[in-house]
Amino acid sequence: MKYFKFASIGFAATLVGATLLLSSALMAKGEKTTEESRLSSLAKFTKVLGTVEKYYVDDIKIQEIVNKSIKGLLANLDAHSSFLDSKNFKDLKIQTDGEFGGLGITIGMRDGALTIIAPMEGTPADKAGVKAGDIILKINKESTLNMTIDESVALMRGKPGTSLTLTIVREGESKPLLIPITRDIIKIDSVYTKTIEKDKILYIRVINFDKNVVTKTKKALSKHRDIKGIVLDLRNNPGGLLNQAVGLVDLFVDKGVIVSQKGRYEEQNSEYTATIAGTITDIPLVVLVNGGSASASEIVSGALQDHKRAIIVGEKTFGKGSVQVILPIAKEEALRLTIARYYLPSGRTIQAVGVTPDIEVYPGKVPHKTNDFMIKEKELKKHLKEELTKVDGKKKKKIKKKTKEEKKKIISEEDILKDLQLKSAVDIIKVLSIKNR
Repeated sequence: MKYFKFASIGFAATLVGATLLLSSALMAKGEKTTEESRLSSLAKFTKVLGTVEKYYVDDIKIQEIVNKSIKGLLANLDAHSSFLDSKNFKDLKIQTDGEFGGLGITIGMRDGALTIIAPMEGTPADKAGVKAGDIILKINKESTLNMTIDESVALMRGKPGTSLTLTIVREGESKPLLIPITRDIIKIDSVYTKTIEKDKILYIRVINFDKNVVTKTKKALSKHRDIKGIVLDLRNNPGGLLNQAVGLVDLFVDKGVIVSQKGRYEEQNSEYTATIAGTITDIPLVVLVNGGSASASEIVSGALQDHKRAIIVGEKTFGKGSVQVILPIAKEEALRLTIARYYLPSGRTIQAVGVTPDIEVYPGKVPHKTNDFMIKEKELKKHLKEELTKVDGKKKKKIKKKTKEEKKKIISEEDILKDLQLKSAVDIIKVLSIKNR
C-alpha cells in the first residue's frame, strides 16, 4: 500500500497523480469501475476541498480539511471504523500497552445511540451501577448526539481520582439517570475460578479476552480434574483477542471449524479449526451470556452452540461480529477499518444478530419461599431431645470453619439463590450428570 502526503500548494495536481497510482492498483484487483469514473469522482472531491479552503467563513488549513474529510468518511462507513489522529493513536497505544485512568466500560453504537456494551467487573463503572444496554445521553454536560466512539472514549478517559457524570437512559426507567463515577486505574484480572458449594462443578468467569485467557483456563482445568460439570460465565464480556476466543473453544471441541472470517479479498478470508490435543469432551458445559456479551464472547458461545458442545443460558448477546484492523497511514496516524465479518461454524453471522441462548433466563433472584407456619419435629412437645443433641453435637465436631480465602473460592447456596441464571446453569449440569451416568 502506498501512502501520500498532501500540501496546500499544488494539492490538486498531487492528488491526481496519487489517484492514477491508486486507480491502477485497484484496477489490477479486478475493480469494475472505470478509471475515468474514479478520476471524475476524485476530481469532484478535490474541488470540494478547494472550495471549502477558499470560501469557508474561518481560515482552515488544508491539513485540517483533509483530516475532517477522512473522519467523516470513516464515521459514515460503520460504527466501528474511525480515523485515529495523533492523539487518538497515542490513546490506543496506552490502552493496549499499559494501565490507564478510566471508568471500565466497553461502548458501541446501537441504532445510532452510544450504548454501553458492558461494564468491566470490579471497575468504577461497575461499582457505580452502570449496566449493559444503558444508553449514554451526556458525558458531563456534553451531548453524545453525533459523537463518535473515539470522541466519547477521549472524554471518559482521564486522570485517576477525577470524576465525571454520565446521563443515561435505561430500559424500565421513566426518566434519565445521573450516575457520578470517579476514574481509576483500570486493572482487569481476565479469568477467575470458583467451585460450587457441595457440588463438583467448576465456575469459570472470563471478564475479557486478553492474552492470558487460554493459559489461565487450562491451569484451572488441570487443578480440578474430578469435576462433574463446568459453568463458563461470559456475561458482560465485551470481547478481545480472536486467538484467545479460538483457543478457549478448542479446549472443549476436538474437530471442525470454530470460526471463519470473510472479506472482499481472498487474503482477508481465513478459517480457524479445532485440534484434538488436550480437548475436554466428556464433561457437561453450560455457558452464561447476556446483552453485554459481545465479539469474542459471541464467537465462543456461538461456536460451542453450533457444535452442540454446550448449552447456552441467559439472554441474547450484543451482536458485534465484524473484524477491525489498525492500518497506519503516517507515523502517528492510522485507520481503524472494518475489513471482514465473522461467521460461526453453521455459517450464520453474529453481526447485528447476536447469539440466541438455548434456554432464555432473565437476571434476578431465585423465587424462594418458606412456610413459617409449618410445624417441624423439633417444635413438638415430646420430640427426642437427647437424640437431637447427639446429632447436633456430631455435626458441630465435623464442621470446620472456612477461612476467608477458602470462602472467596466457593460459590455458596446463598450466592446461587441471588442469581437465577447461575442457578439454572447449575441445575442443567446436575441433570446432564445424571443422564451421563
